[in-house]
Amino acid sequence: MAGVELLVRGGLLVDGTGAPARPADLAVAGGRVTVLPPGARVDGAGGGDGREVPTIDATGRVVTPGFIDVHTHSDALAAVGGPSAAGGAVPGDTAWDALEELRLAPLLQGVTTEISGNCGSSLFPCLPERLPELAEHLRVTFGIGPVRPAEDFAAFAAAQRPELRRNHLASLVGHGTLRAGVMGFADRPPRPEELAAMCELLDRALAQGAAGFSTGLIYPPGTYADTAEIVALATVAARHGKPYVTHLRDEMSQVEKALEEALEIAERSGAPLQVSHHKTAGRHAWGATLRTLPRLEQARADGLDVLCDVYPYTAGSTVLHAMLPPWTSEGGVGALLERLRRPEVRERIRADIAGGVDGWENTVGNGGWDLIAVAAAPARRSAEGHRIADLASAGGADPVDYVCDLLLDSQGEVTIISHSMREDDVRRVLASPLSMIGSDGVPKPGRPHPRWAGSFSRVLGHYGRDEGLLSLESAVHKMTGLPAARFRLAGRGVVRDGAVADLVVLDPDAVRDAATFERPLLPPEGVAAVVVAGRVAVCEGRATDARAGEVVRVR
Repeated sequence: MAGVELLVRGGLLVDGTGAPARPADLAVAGGRVTVLPPGARVDGAGGGDGREVPTIDATGRVVTPGFIDVHTHSDALAAVGGPSAAGGAVPGDTAWDALEELRLAPLLQGVTTEISGNCGSSLFPCLPERLPELAEHLRVTFGIGPVRPAEDFAAFAAAQRPELRRNHLASLVGHGTLRAGVMGFADRPPRPEELAAMCELLDRALAQGAAGFSTGLIYPPGTYADTAEIVALATVAARHGKPYVTHLRDEMSQVEKALEEALEIAERSGAPLQVSHHKTAGRHAWGATLRTLPRLEQARADGLDVLCDVYPYTAGSTVLHAMLPPWTSEGGVGALLERLRRPEVRERIRADIAGGVDGWENTVGNGGWDLIAVAAAPARRSAEGHRIADLASAGGADPVDYVCDLLLDSQGEVTIISHSMREDDVRRVLASPLSMIGSDGVPKPGRPHPRWAGSFSRVLGHYGRDEGLLSLESAVHKMTGLPAARFRLAGRGVVRDGAVADLVVLDPDAVRDAATFERPLLPPEGVAAVVVAGRVAVCEGRATDARAGEVVRVR
């Protein structure tokens, strides 16, 4: 074989299909893979013998496809107007270094493709006249400085800075962004012409290469939508053969009712259904995976194309204002902040948390402020890593007052970690044949959830090797072949002749997560090399200068 630019020799190939590992060598030419018998002779691109070809020695290691993180919130990390431009950050200063550490975290554990635009939040699409209002909403959502929204997927793709892209990025169309980009933050059904505009923008983005349609039905303005609105939009996704990806309306006490709504939307629209980060959180829902997983399996047996994803932790992470009743956010960020200044609003918030509001998930009411820790708060860095209940108590404040003041100080830009799940539920979802792996990473400076840096190595090491919950082949399939098929990522997810040369070389006996809640961006152990589009992006656990990532357009 001639023209080879990179060889991976001596490893056991776990190809992403779920098939047993087998010895194989891999040759890379033109960014594509050829699978060879062990020891096969090759000639390099310069016409010499095989010894001149750059070679990764995978002896004693496993070679897999690059991992696909199906659930991220990394949309703005390499976008023009995003964090790289915020505050004048330049290479070498503290702000730049913090952002670069966030960008590197998934790559160092083998993630070669991220799917963003989840939970209803993407950087597009939007009517031109709504762009300034949407920009303020996205600033709070992504929490990394000024964010420039785009009118459509093509503009979003063009805004990505190739010098910052170490791995590939695909994106869903977020319903919350779509709704805000057409009708703002009004708590009402869309008018016929508004729904038509949303459908048109969604159709255009999907035609341009967006990977699917997502909702976040606990987050304003998505939470203001009824089932019929989502069905109409999911029907557009179905016409493109792309999935409806949903953060359910409730993952706590009403999770089973919320799951039924998602199944109804899939049935009525014809769209494949992807249940995001499936969990049953809060004390009233612990153990409910004993019912939700069989329900998903039955729906699939009945012909519905339904799958889910999961991250391997018992804590979640989201924006702090999602802990407040949905009515507080009607009208957008400015209206939220103005409300929070008023004592009568705070009293109403306290009452709603204590008594509940119909249709609202009410995370705090299902757990308590003692389970909520601050992850990122630019105006109060000293609060990061501490529980809300402890922070309020130390300051002699009521927790709701502390939260409102914290949001005001940070102009709404606060992220939290919620310790709300039970280990047996997490294990059941991980083991389900319907689940794939997604980090749900929220990459913001501060004290982010360790899942951004640890999810994939944690599944392979802790749950796979140490706990025996998954075989190596099954775990890799959940990270590669299964998500590639679900999101139609052509040429990715399986190592076969002609596939994109996205590869991971790891030690199956050593791979493990090192990230913790105290030190959330520590890189994993046991990941020796990562190849992105045929270029070595990680060598012996360290990032190289390669910038081979691209925006993936799904056709």
